[in-house]
Amino acid sequence: MLDALSRTVVPPRPALWRRWRALPLFSYYNRLAGLVLLGNGTFLWWWPRIDVQVLSQMVLINLSLAILIRQQYVINALFWLATRVPITWPLRIRRSAAKVYHLGGLHSGAALAATAWFAAMMQAQWVQVEVVASSTLWLGSALLGLLVVMVIMAQPWVRSRFHNAFERVHRFAGWSALGLFWALTLMASSERPTDLLHNGAFWLLGLVSISIVLPWLRLRKVAVEHIRPSSHAVITRFAHTTPFAGSSTAISRHPLLEWHAFANIPAPREAGFRLVISRAGDWTGRFIDALPRHVWVKGITTAGVANVETLFKSVVYVATGSGIGPVMPHVLARKVPIQLIWSTRSPRATYGDALVDEILRAHPQALIWDTAERGKPDLVQLAYGAVQACGAEAVICIANQALTRHVVQELEARGIAAYGAIWDS
Repeated sequence: MLDALSRTVVPPRPALWRRWRALPLFSYYNRLAGLVLLGNGTFLWWWPRIDVQVLSQMVLINLSLAILIRQQYVINALFWLATRVPITWPLRIRRSAAKVYHLGGLHSGAALAATAWFAAMMQAQWVQVEVVASSTLWLGSALLGLLVVMVIMAQPWVRSRFHNAFERVHRFAGWSALGLFWALTLMASSERPTDLLHNGAFWLLGLVSISIVLPWLRLRKVAVEHIRPSSHAVITRFAHTTPFAGSSTAISRHPLLEWHAFANIPAPREAGFRLVISRAGDWTGRFIDALPRHVWVKGITTAGVANVETLFKSVVYVATGSGIGPVMPHVLARKVPIQLIWSTRSPRATYGDALVDEILRAHPQALIWDTAERGKPDLVQLAYGAVQACGAEAVICIANQALTRHVVQELEARGIAAYGAIWDS
């Protein structure tokens, strides 16, 4: 069947005016970010009547949205809600609901708006320097500096090039910013402490603080076992819990410095789960070479993009290399009819006979393309051909960033519902 799919003729992309929704600029992520910024922008009509108190409220509302939308319980709840859409509903509704994983657009839009409102508030306070306490001005200025640095580090080209720095800045600068918000709130209520419980800012900051602290309350060091089929990949087994299919777990060897999330692979009727970790950088390289006996985990298992499969009657999965990790639990769970296309170099030599055989037992029709023998395939062609052959309603692609974006954009340009990670954090 692979040979037949590789001969599929992919139609040319329609005219630009017919496929504008598939362009990256108009992604659901950008639409959600734009919606938040537009909503905030409407308040500019009342700019002459906006005082420092209103500015402070706008900062806290946007800050709360930016943080809470990243909370693991909230993410899981939104995925659960989106996937409640009945499969009998029109495809256009289901394919829109499946874009739930673009919720990071709300985070980005709200974070930008919060920073802008806070800058406006600080400008207004510096204008009234005679009546504003100097401690408030200097703490506020330090807080604004932290927010601006976080916004700069979150820009895609900076985040991708300096990801470790981005992660640490967001963690430590974020904690510092939260502390400064608390300091400013308590200072504002210092003259009348009894009013604090009637202050909305107090309760919003409390909710945000609980959201941030909660994952760390679940921090634990757990024992792990490894199978290293090759120098390129390791299969790590955990026994401390059994997560749901389609979730991910963040692990670390130094919990204050660096975290990496991997897709959980639970097997039906088996306790525990596995992670497939391939050599893709310094951290994973050291992990594979050293094979630690314990790692740190925190938070709760979090839903990922492939969970949207239940919104469709049938799905084509496209995976490359260790991208089989996020796909494999869905292959094993068999909640919906699927067709798997896995492109990787020497799958048995790299990931082991046991893993490949497990996939083929669960899905005998799986199409495994060995790039060592056949070279790199045209995944758009293979995915398009599989959709036509199987009548699938959607394609879910798990590959590297550039390839995922290419496959998703090319298929969506041709009217096929396509989904893949968006690397927004």
